[in-house]
Amino acid sequence: MTARALLFLALTALLTGTADAQRGTGDLGIVVERATGSLQLIETSQNTALGRIEGLGDLSHASAVFSRDGRFGFVFGRDGGLSKVDLLTGTLVKRVEQAGNSIGGAISQDGRMVAVSNYEPGGVRVFDAGTLALIADIPAVYGPAGKRSKVVGLVDAPGNRFVFSLWDGGEIWVADLTDPARIDIRKFKDIGRNPYDALITPDGRYYIAGLFGEDGLALLDLWYPEAGVRRILPSYGKSERKGEQKLPVYKMPHLEGWAVAGRRAFIPAVGRHQVLVIDMDDWREVARIPVQGQPVFVMARPDGRQIWVNFAFPDNRHIQVFDTETFEQLHAFEPGPAVLHMEFEPRGEEVWISVRDADRVDVYDTTTFARSASLPATKPSGIFLTARAHRIGL
Repeated sequence: MTARALLFLALTALLTGTADAQRGTGDLGIVVERATGSLQLIETSQNTALGRIEGLGDLSHASAVFSRDGRFGFVFGRDGGLSKVDLLTGTLVKRVEQAGNSIGGAISQDGRMVAVSNYEPGGVRVFDAGTLALIADIPAVYGPAGKRSKVVGLVDAPGNRFVFSLWDGGEIWVADLTDPARIDIRKFKDIGRNPYDALITPDGRYYIAGLFGEDGLALLDLWYPEAGVRRILPSYGKSERKGEQKLPVYKMPHLEGWAVAGRRAFIPAVGRHQVLVIDMDDWREVARIPVQGQPVFVMARPDGRQIWVNFAFPDNRHIQVFDTETFEQLHAFEPGPAVLHMEFEPRGEEVWISVRDADRVDVYDTTTFARSASLPATKPSGIFLTARAHRIGL
């Protein structure tokens, strides 16, 4: 064999091996291992674990967003840590301790900025997504005394805006960072007592804050912000209704756990064994679905045909699945102790479920409800998939 032929074969083998080693990011994701400050890197094509990324600090209430290309994840820790991880190399790129106590974050529409909401000091800090250099510091100062408020419910909105609520101040702020050097902040005051969480609808139009200090929800139409904030669902959060037994609230439901299917929203009732069905055309309650316990997350399969419900203690072993048209139960099962989170694959054929007290993550077929995979994980909580993240307000 000639030297040229040997060189050709060597180059072919090298290129082939390199191609085999390459992969996209569309099937990647992370599982938060809250007890060890680590992430488990997963892929959904074969439902396997690829590795572990360590050294992320306190992940007891962690959340994550992803870069536009899906390569990098940004993880928000409860200890104020902002961590950037590389999903292709399975490494921690950089971590900054930007505050004393944090409660989530978001990434801008153009993917260039990452914002973090902070309890201590109260406010929002915005970082360059590439370098994690500080771009802007927005103190959540309210009232004539100039006090600082804890910030909750931070989401990204179209137009490179971030929207968030002030727990202590009872306000909603919309920060436009089109020009980070000249941030425009629009403040909506007296929206209700102690907003504790919020969401943005999948189309990016409505921002809705839950109120801990009183009944009802505060809604801001981002298409028409000049209309101000209005109150919807005035009975939401009431501890008792006529003929109903008053129940203790074991865990306030996350508003991010709302399910939107068509023009209906399915939301967990506060302190009741019910899922409320809301008509999004007029934001009125149209039905109630009785469920096993106090719901925490009510999540819609991506095609909108099913909702999956998990529960607070003492019913957190259970999951129920309902049809979104008939409200009939399709399936009920017990994955294991302390089911904390669910995440659907992008086309909805499977769902990933964290079972914290069994130290594992399970994958279920959403048509047959059979378990298709089970992966060991250390006290897993949140599950985040890159392909599911490219929507407003994750």
